[in-house]
Amino acid sequence: MKTDIAVSALSALAQEHRLAAFRLLVQAGPAGLPAGEIAEQLSIAAPTLSFHLAQLKHAGLIHQRREGRSLIYATNY
Repeated sequence: MKTDIAVSALSALAQEHRLAAFRLLVQAGPAGLPAGEIAEQLSIAAPTLSFHLAQLKHAGLIHQRREGRSLIYATNY
């Protein structure tokens, strides 16, 4: 793994809400979870969760896909 990629990933995980969301998505497996379910399970407001998921996505740790009207987030294994 390149150093810059590792630093980006580690800095994204160095925040409690992002780490909790990432752990939840790892537990969910490749199927992932809808954003609403993540927010509900972690008791995080939707706008705040959106910000944190964007940071994880930017670091390459997760990806999103659209299923109908829902955004599904899953870990990049």
